[in-house]
Amino acid sequence: MDFAFTQEEENFRHKLRAWLERTADEVFGAERAALGGSAASLLDITDDEHWRPMLEYHRRLYEAGYAALHWPKQWGGAAASLMEQAIYQDEVLRLGLPVYGANPLAIDRIGPTLMLFGSDDQRRRYLPRMLTAEEIWCQGYSEPNAGSDLASLATRATLDGDHFVVNGQKVWTSLAHRAHMQVLLVRTDPAASRHKGISYLIVDMKGPGVTVRPLKQMTGEGGFSEVFYDNVRVPRENLVGELNGGWKVAVATLMYERASGGTRHPVERAVNELIALAGDVRSGAGPGPRDSRVRQELARLAIDARCLRLNRYRALSAQVHSRAPGPESSLGKLMATELNLRVAAFARELLGPFGLLERGSHAAPEQGQWAHRILAARGLTIAAGTSEIQRNIIGERVLKLPRG
Repeated sequence: MDFAFTQEEENFRHKLRAWLERTADEVFGAERAALGGSAASLLDITDDEHWRPMLEYHRRLYEAGYAALHWPKQWGGAAASLMEQAIYQDEVLRLGLPVYGANPLAIDRIGPTLMLFGSDDQRRRYLPRMLTAEEIWCQGYSEPNAGSDLASLATRATLDGDHFVVNGQKVWTSLAHRAHMQVLLVRTDPAASRHKGISYLIVDMKGPGVTVRPLKQMTGEGGFSEVFYDNVRVPRENLVGELNGGWKVAVATLMYERASGGTRHPVERAVNELIALAGDVRSGAGPGPRDSRVRQELARLAIDARCLRLNRYRALSAQVHSRAPGPESSLGKLMATELNLRVAAFARELLGPFGLLERGSHAAPEQGQWAHRILAARGLTIAAGTSEIQRNIIGERVLKLPRG
């Protein structure tokens, strides 16, 4: 595939870059500069002081036409070309900005899933408000006893006239504290086999019977929550796809999520920052830039980051043709999170004990952002399906290897 950019595409890049840099500085201001230019690291959704600028950034993203470049025009997107989408992702990740603003789950995966499986009424009702972030969305999948083994979920929904009545619990639900709406996996036929008897519902997070309890992470952030459902009534019209046929819909959402695994965290930017960090390491903190092993490891990380970018370009092509990403999307998710983990581990080695200093310490390198990355990196290999699950998918469904 030829990745050379035309003059028109380069003009798009320059226009986009100028807009992003100006807007990020205006919205996130000095705090973004203090964190090395990364606005994505500002997002602690439990903190109104951080959430307000994220909503403002999303508003500007939408008004400029950048909120959903990959969506069809009939649903408010830009129907951008593959190369325009690649350029957009490159520039956003270069600046460490959130790719989909304040409503990433909706625009990245839930909206495209509704385009494939939702009814016309559901598309007309929900898609426009996703784009404007008038309604923030979350995804109710994982449970205390159903994480990577999602098909063992136990949250129940029983039909009562024109409504489902939902009881159960979800956990590790991103954005639940801010969400207005949720897509929820429930078991509607407990007698069916594990992958059958599951349905995919749209739930009002502000409705009676829904309780959200934010979870504090080891990084100090509160992006996850546990959610409890106590006789929550959901209109039958909020069923997406077929009754007891929700696994197919759920997998499509997961494939979109995994296809974007390389964009949720700016790994290539982190590698470049690690290279700059290595040049600033002083003796006594860890191995310095004159160490040949350090140079070799940095080169390996830089090469892998470039390969990740090229694989991301390839993954975009399926969405350009309005198809749900296939199992090959697991490759991007696996590459991105494992590379991010290696970057964090090597940063810890370079910084020595200084890598443990968090933001607020006068001796913390780069305002403590490396300590944050070191703490957060392992969790990303678990979210959206563990690395072990991704390897199984790649082996069985892409490489066609026999099951072990």
